[in-house]
Amino acid sequence: MQSLKNILNSPYAFWALLALPSFAMINGALSSGELQALLHPSGEFSARFMIIAMMLTPLRMLFPSSRAVRWLLRRRRYLGVAAFAYAALHTVFYVIDLGSMSALIKDITRLGIWTGWVAFVIFVPLAITSNDASLRRLGRSWKTLQRFVYVAAVATLLHWIFIHNHIGPALVHFVPLAGLEIYRVWKNTQTRQPLTS
Repeated sequence: MQSLKNILNSPYAFWALLALPSFAMINGALSSGELQALLHPSGEFSARFMIIAMMLTPLRMLFPSSRAVRWLLRRRRYLGVAAFAYAALHTVFYVIDLGSMSALIKDITRLGIWTGWVAFVIFVPLAITSNDASLRRLGRSWKTLQRFVYVAAVATLLHWIFIHNHIGPALVHFVPLAGLEIYRVWKNTQTRQPLTS
């Protein structure tokens, strides 16, 4: 029982779990060369891991005694880096599938495309600084930088909606996050209100 607990708590086991969907995607890309079909799942997993990481703080406020939420909170940076890794995989598939720089430049003017690039560019410094050394070096600025994930989330939502011209699936993923963030803001506002006699 203890050995199973050690395996579950191992960061390597958690990384392997997060990487699992990518193995099938990379194998599919190498075996079939069909990248178009892999664009959506790679982007979707990136969005899902970002959303899960962002949901954890309001979930902790909502369920302060939840051991599962606390367990995930200790691994939130892993989720953020996984979101970046799947976004990078998504971008690589997209660039290779386009096949030329001229096609890339022509495509970037579309709302659904440049919003994706905005999200990816924001992901880069967030992923690079998702470690203890960066936290110590940046101090208070670290948290300010990490808050750019909200801009990345809005850009990701727009990217998803305008690429597929269908709002439903994107909202299924993002509405729970929006609801929890509204709750977090409300809860913080209630906490800051002065006590009245």
